Amino acid sequence: MSKAVAMPSTPLGRLWHKWRFHVNILLVIIPLAFMPKYFKDVSLFRGESGLGEREIGEVQVGPWSLRLAELREEGPRLEGPAGYMKSFNAALCATCIDQVKATYLRIGKPRSLRAAGAIFFGSPYRMGASLPIPPRTRAGAELWITMEGWDGSLHQASIPLAQASPATQAWLNQRGGKP
Repeated sequence: MSKAVAMPSTPLGRLWHKWRFHVNILLVIIPLAFMPKYFKDVSLFRGESGLGEREIGEVQVGPWSLRLAELREEGPRLEGPAGYMKSFNAALCATCIDQVKATYLRIGKPRSLRAAGAIFFGSPYRMGASLPIPPRTRAGAELWITMEGWDGSLHQASIPLAQASPATQAWLNQRGGKP
């Protein structure tokens, strides 16, 4: 006994009946197109492809040092009411892991420890910080790193923003000092 399948009576029903297989194939193929970006992001966040997309290098801060990297090689992103933010990653040197209590990052020289900037969070082997980019940041600004030791000592170092993040420098130049 064979059953006859009735064709839908509406034009939309007939169209769906005819093209449903092709639509299902598209639902499989479209996500596959985004897989390379997904796997690149996964390797970046796991640390399999280094600290970030762009390694800045070793920065000496007093007796300690850290490796610094941009998470993404792009300009700052608008994060709603917080303003524009730029993400950096860092890894402490092997000898200073037990000595460093906290590490901070800021654009412009901090006035005190209370204004030291964004704190790095995470394991000492891979720490992350989201740095706010002030609206009136000048093109020749410096990125200041402050490290606080368990013994209460403070050490600071600076690197030019153009060296730390050329993409942010280009973004600032493009904005032309607009708030």
